[in-house]
Amino acid sequence: MKNHVIINNKINSFNNKIYVSGDKSISIRCVLLASQGIGLSKIYNLLESEDVLNSLKSIKKLGIEYEKKSSHYLIKGFGLSGFKTNKKINLNAGNSGTFARLILGLLVDSKNEIKILGDKSLSIRDFSRVTEPLKQFGATINSNKNTLPVKIIGTDFLRPINYEEKLGSAQCKSAVILAAIKTPGTTKIKARKSRNHTELLLKNLGFPIKVMRKKNFDLIEVHGQNNFRGFEYTVPGDISSSAFFLVLTLLSKESKLKIMNVNVNKSRTGIIKILNMMNANIQLKKTKIYKGEAVSDIYVKSKNNLKSIKCPQELNSSAIDEFLLIFLVAAKSRGISSFKNLSELNKKESPRLDIAVNFLRKIGVKVIRNKDDIKIYGNSKLELKGKFIMNNFKKDHRVFMMSCVAALTLGGKWKIHDKDSINSSFPKFLKLIKKLGAKIN
Repeated sequence: MKNHVIINNKINSFNNKIYVSGDKSISIRCVLLASQGIGLSKIYNLLESEDVLNSLKSIKKLGIEYEKKSSHYLIKGFGLSGFKTNKKINLNAGNSGTFARLILGLLVDSKNEIKILGDKSLSIRDFSRVTEPLKQFGATINSNKNTLPVKIIGTDFLRPINYEEKLGSAQCKSAVILAAIKTPGTTKIKARKSRNHTELLLKNLGFPIKVMRKKNFDLIEVHGQNNFRGFEYTVPGDISSSAFFLVLTLLSKESKLKIMNVNVNKSRTGIIKILNMMNANIQLKKTKIYKGEAVSDIYVKSKNNLKSIKCPQELNSSAIDEFLLIFLVAAKSRGISSFKNLSELNKKESPRLDIAVNFLRKIGVKVIRNKDDIKIYGNSKLELKGKFIMNNFKKDHRVFMMSCVAALTLGGKWKIHDKDSINSSFPKFLKLIKKLGAKIN
């Protein structure tokens, strides 16, 4: 079966409503925390992507039972000491940096060696940002030059730590939090602002975690070794998946879209703030708080007078997964847009900043780059003709989906490789975009 798509026509105007798949970050965290609860957890709308399914397969290897029902997943945990790690085990994280890093936090008390493996893309990403603080708890961790595979052997003598997270990485912060829930005493964390799903889930479970929110960082205290019971949770829609449809609508002619029941946690909505600063009109309606998380219906309509932006750096972390799309909007906007301090983009599934610059130049957009800063010279009349081939982007799912959005809104004849990449995060992407009228072969 071919592993590419052909797009030869722009999408026609549409007016519709859609539901996107469940939030990946929350889905993985629900699986991990359910594995630590006592008794059954019932999780609805769990994202059925390769990343999440690999998480389920891995906890099963660790002795946790799960079952898929027609409308939900059941996961049976045995408490904070419930993993069976009395033999050497290999866990395959696939493409998921979130799972690979967070599971290490839960293995700081493992009895035998556990090896974490990943695919080619994940195996070149830095793990020292997680392994170094986890060693301070007392775990023994060895790696391949700070990349996967990583081997961990836990300890019976865990000790709480004081940790400062300086990168704005929710994965690093969450790995330490998950190690802390297994550790006697109080672990203290000073963390730059990043997504806070782990903290909200633990608070909802009644776990003794305290968060003091400051302007630029959070102070977190975790009081460890307190068991909690299994839980019920309905995963809201993923804002990162929604972002592709926000930009598709924004750059299409005379189109409107409502995306239903989406997680709009403030640590994740940087793209909405940035696009509205660029003269979009994206509205959140019927907002409610579900177990600590803000959930809304998102309304967006097309705009033909988008303007450039000097993007505030404080929004970087809350839009880090969406910058490929933001750059695309900047290319179609009036004026020069500037973005600074985007080094974290090159530490994702692929070197996204490098790929974005090359992509924009490929479609005729002037870009000036200075290390981790870029300027994009926008053109509100940008229309593409000719043929474009997208390949060699390390099978990054977000590059594939962004390329589809570009083809459907800017024109040209496109061949976009590595269709299978979307299986890691958003398997229903092509089906959903075709529902809106996209012609994709």
